[in-house]
Amino acid sequence: MSGNRYNALTAGPEDGPLVLMLHGWPEFADSWTSQLVGLATLGYQAVAVDQRGYSPEVRPLAVGDYGIEVLAQDAMGFAEAFTSDKFHLVGQDWGGAVAWKLAELAPEKLHSLAVLSCPHPEALRVEALLDRDQYERLDYMRFFREQTGTPEKLLLSRHAHRLKALYGSRMPEEQVHRNVARLTEPGVLTATLNWYRAMRPDVSIEVGPVTPRVLHVWGTEDRALGRAAVDRSVHYVRGAYRLEVIEGQGHWLSTEIPERITALLREHLDSPEFRSDDAHTPMATAAPRCEFYG
Repeated sequence: MSGNRYNALTAGPEDGPLVLMLHGWPEFADSWTSQLVGLATLGYQAVAVDQRGYSPEVRPLAVGDYGIEVLAQDAMGFAEAFTSDKFHLVGQDWGGAVAWKLAELAPEKLHSLAVLSCPHPEALRVEALLDRDQYERLDYMRFFREQTGTPEKLLLSRHAHRLKALYGSRMPEEQVHRNVARLTEPGVLTATLNWYRAMRPDVSIEVGPVTPRVLHVWGTEDRALGRAAVDRSVHYVRGAYRLEVIEGQGHWLSTEIPERITALLREHLDSPEFRSDDAHTPMATAAPRCEFYG
């Protein structure tokens, strides 16, 4: 990641415990705005980054530059730009997959891991083999892997009608407009789809068991990721594991139910193993944009 410049949103005291948040597709760092503000008031240094392909100055053309190991190295670089200490890691959707991978590669750097929507990748791979329903739910990934330009053309046709439709009615309309406006800029959608194109041919990524304590949150109306893969995820966690199933909610949890997610994160981060309120004064009620080099 050396020499790359990323856009980020930050909130909270600079000496507060770091909580790094990784967004999914097709979202950006501002999908965490509510959580950034909520955690900042509790004394955490909350950081969300527009990841590789999403930050304007980090959009390499080669598909191989979007492999899971590269994305995990990016995430470690994000954390190191803000702290030399251990940190808390939170990921949603694709950001969750990166978070699982980083937890495997560098467990000694994490106080905790929280993942929204995304099952452990190996659990998802196994369930896609065993369960026809989960296999078919991943058809969109297989389509996105096409490098003919067809996925881009389809998603952006008719004023990005199909891209907007992916969000359904659960995400706030203003958030959808912001996301789509950015994704329709030249080259952005292709860069973000390259995350899928860098996957293995069976639309899986290689991640082993993880040891940090885990909060796993999943909505019962998630159209892409089914309950079986979520339930199987516990078999790949060697530390404490908590599964929180949210009835009636879908895939975009950080923006669908922001207050609920912030409350769950607070409980998770403020466990007896690591409390944040001993030495840090709450501050910051906004998430200013910044840039940093990693």
